[in-house]
Amino acid sequence: MEELTLTTPALLFSAVSLILLAYTNRFLSYAQLVRQLRDRYMENPTDITVAQIENLRKRLNLTRTMQGLGIASLFLCVVSMFFIYIGLQLLSAYVFGVALLLLIASLGVSFREIQISTRSLEIYLGAMEKGKNKK
Repeated sequence: MEELTLTTPALLFSAVSLILLAYTNRFLSYAQLVRQLRDRYMENPTDITVAQIENLRKRLNLTRTMQGLGIASLFLCVVSMFFIYIGLQLLSAYVFGVALLLLIASLGVSFREIQISTRSLEIYLGAMEKGKNKK
């Protein structure tokens, strides 16, 4: 196995930081959507609004998981760099490997969340089609 240097885990810093920024932006848009759905539900509790709320709850949980995995990945990159700094090469390689696995898991959860988000849009499209067919 080739020896890790301090720059190897540091390369992930920018990538993970950008991913976490995207996750945070997604979370903020969900927070706004929660407020809108709440108001809409209080005015007129329809089946579509209830379906959107259930869908959004799943998406929020997945977003929290994505953020947690991303943060853990970044944390372990820093720990790996520390182990390299103090001369624990083998341990740093294993910790860096776990950091990579956490990043992969975070991206996988992100993919799943996108699939659920698409389903949410399909609910709206289906409701619009039903309304169009009634006219």
